[in-house]
Amino acid sequence: MKFKKILAAVAAMSFAVAALAGCGGGSGSSSSSSGAKTLKVASSIDFAPFEFQEESQKDYQGFDMDLIRAVGKEMGREVEIQNISFDGLIPALQAKNVDVIISGMTINDERKQSVLFSDPYYQSGLTMVVRDNEESIKKFQDLKGKKVAVQIGTTSAAEVKKIEGVEVKELNTPADCFMELKAGGVDAVVNDRPVNDYYIQKSGATGVKALEEKLTAEDYGIAMGKDNAELQKQVNEALKKLHENGEYDKIFAKWFGEKK
Repeated sequence: MKFKKILAAVAAMSFAVAALAGCGGGSGSSSSSSGAKTLKVASSIDFAPFEFQEESQKDYQGFDMDLIRAVGKEMGREVEIQNISFDGLIPALQAKNVDVIISGMTINDERKQSVLFSDPYYQSGLTMVVRDNEESIKKFQDLKGKKVAVQIGTTSAAEVKKIEGVEVKELNTPADCFMELKAGGVDAVVNDRPVNDYYIQKSGATGVKALEEKLTAEDYGIAMGKDNAELQKQVNEALKKLHENGEYDKIFAKWFGEKK
């Protein structure tokens, strides 16, 4: 897919991120006539290849989207996906507007104070993207004295702020970060490795390059309310079944290639 299409979709949706029902929200795993209880899912649909929407597609696409639909199917529940800005995800869960969050969300101690997490379903890590003629930045320690773009409310923002002497610019979406880099407004973008790799390899982006060094190793989890241990158990059982029956591996291969 072309990254410009993703960017256009993100721009169009930015005016409505506060809305609790996304235009691609349906796409449950079973018929609405089944009578299954709806699993209300919140996601910030701006994080390719985990969650995004192309102009030509009605439903949301991405690894997380396919995975949560498969989880819903194993649970025998309809899946309704709502597009909410990343910093509004946990408040929406706490307000009981949704049942679960899946949005490339890192499991960490701070978030554990507010939500329960499923077992990890993906391991990521933070990497850098710089302009292809950039020679002074090769490692994270080289960011001292540089301007760095990150997505607001993410672990990328929190970790980069720990690096001494870095000027951090927090933007709404990864697409905004990459645009700022290409425009010369920042010297580097720090984001989750699959997002950076997808941007460069799948979108045909030119003028930039990804660096190999990882700042962190992170586990992604599905979040649910602190008072919903039963739902946590059900989600974990569904994830276990998807690993056992091979469906998880099929979804993984679709977006990231065969596991090595």
